[in-house]
Amino acid sequence: MDALYLARRAGLHPSENAWRVQRALIDFLETNWDKPDAGIWEIRGPLRHFTHSKVMAWVAMDRAVKTVENLGLEGPVDRWRQLRHTIHEQICREGFDSDLQSFVQYYGAKQIDANLLMLPLVGFLPASDPRMRGTVAAIQQNLMRDGYVDRYPSLPEVDGLPPGEGAFLLCTFWLADNLALQGRYVEAREIFQRLLDLRNDVGLLAEQYDPQGKRLLGNFPQAFSHIGLINTARNLTRAGGPCEDRR
Repeated sequence: MDALYLARRAGLHPSENAWRVQRALIDFLETNWDKPDAGIWEIRGPLRHFTHSKVMAWVAMDRAVKTVENLGLEGPVDRWRQLRHTIHEQICREGFDSDLQSFVQYYGAKQIDANLLMLPLVGFLPASDPRMRGTVAAIQQNLMRDGYVDRYPSLPEVDGLPPGEGAFLLCTFWLADNLALQGRYVEAREIFQRLLDLRNDVGLLAEQYDPQGKRLLGNFPQAFSHIGLINTARNLTRAGGPCEDRR
């Protein structure tokens, strides 16, 4: 929904069939958004109400509303607005832990997840919101190793996998984006340069990095990492980058 909304704004030729497909996706979400799932990381554990998943359901509804409001396509926009509000309200109520002063990995959890850095990047909340500042601080404190960001704590009750994966490069780019949106450009550029220094001799990045062994890990080359690189480069070098656009 987000990709097609952006594409239309950028001049993609209108397609009745594309909007028909999007309407079908929204119809599905209207009755399924509040069900548990495995999350963006496809975690091997019980299905849960992952905060990030709910946020992406909100994104879909938000882009549906904006497609009607800004681009003139037809749809039950009042109903979609109401559901967008309902999802947003639930996330802020169930996905935020006031004791931790941070959003959490899933409803009722006490651990965090680097995918929470996506909230400002898709326009769910401003990066300056105290809840996001607390989330960024919690991620820096609990998920950073030697300047790089892990996806989430490897706990048996969450995914049943042993610990030991590398830091996730895309998540580290997300951190740089959040810092930039908070006006902390020096810190953001330091992280960005650290990530650039990991590229191999032809400028490619893997999925993860092992700070102890100083080696790239996982899928190689990894589109996630390069998308993060491009977005962060744009966010740091000129106004109107992807983060500001969605904000």
